[in-house]
Amino acid sequence: MELKSNGKYDLVVVSSMGVRITPANRQPVGMSSLYEMQATSAESNVGNISAALGKRVKVLTKFVKDSAIAEFIKAELRKRNLEYEGPEIPQGGPFGYRHQFNIADSGYGRRRPVVQNDRAGEVACTLSAQDFDLERIFHEEGCRILHFSGLVASLSKESGRCCLEIARTAKKYGTVISFDMNYRASFWKGREEELRPVFRELAGLSDILIGNEEDFQLALGIQGPKAGGLEVSEKTDGFKEMIGRLRESYPGASVFATTLRTVIDANSHLWGAILYAEDQWFVEEQREIAVYDRIGGGDSFVGGMLYAMLSGYPPAEWIRYGWACGALTATLATDYGQPVSEEEIRSIYEGNARVKR
Repeated sequence: MELKSNGKYDLVVVSSMGVRITPANRQPVGMSSLYEMQATSAESNVGNISAALGKRVKVLTKFVKDSAIAEFIKAELRKRNLEYEGPEIPQGGPFGYRHQFNIADSGYGRRRPVVQNDRAGEVACTLSAQDFDLERIFHEEGCRILHFSGLVASLSKESGRCCLEIARTAKKYGTVISFDMNYRASFWKGREEELRPVFRELAGLSDILIGNEEDFQLALGIQGPKAGGLEVSEKTDGFKEMIGRLRESYPGASVFATTLRTVIDANSHLWGAILYAEDQWFVEEQREIAVYDRIGGGDSFVGGMLYAMLSGYPPAEWIRYGWACGALTATLATDYGQPVSEEEIRSIYEGNARVKR
């Protein structure tokens, strides 16, 4: 994998922006009367790590015209140092288009987190490659890494075609492509014949593939270990075996990664990761982390890993930055990480929680 040394954008993500509504003080959805709202998407969460640390990041998306929610999202992206580009389309009345939203119960103790996704009428289902000037973005301006997740690729036939066309153009101009499978059974139900060819082509265009054993098996049809009930060592060995089969099927990819999570309760997890890069394995053994809200930790792992790549660090640092950024986001009420410095990330990795004055 050869990463460009320059380009106007360090990282570009293709995304469906929406809002997340979370009860205050970790209360259950059915009992709370006070909620907090944030702009969100898996892909912008990935980009947020690099944007917070000074890299130039752009979100390719679509907005509802004259929507207060769209204006809220844009303001949040600007505040987070994330550039954005995409057309606005008319709402089309009260039963027309809107931005997706989800309601998230963070859980507490033995009460598990529960996320309800509501994506009916989602504007990003209409995403098209024609919404963007791809020649300008990837040829004239330049982009070092392009990142997708399986969430936006599986929204609709249109969004899947959009991701493929963007990936083909980016690949033509030497952009490194990152793809996080993010398999969701609720998205795939009854759509396997439609979605699997999209995911297989995206994986074939990708240099970096991220996912767990279930993601790769169900999204790509790659044989792997049975999910659930496995010891960490068994998961690690099973993942390594599966990567061997993935490398045969997708020889263009050279970096593979997954996180390892064991849930003790909603407030405490064991957190680890596996990375294959430059023909070597890097394993971050599970360590206990405190959890305020687990949502977004996986996205921040990817974000930290891509930031370390963009910064020219060796693979041993990629997994460390990923692990630490995931652990950081687990301590936050937001589902995205906003590190203030590399020092903060390194302190989290090293377990240095002493007060800094």
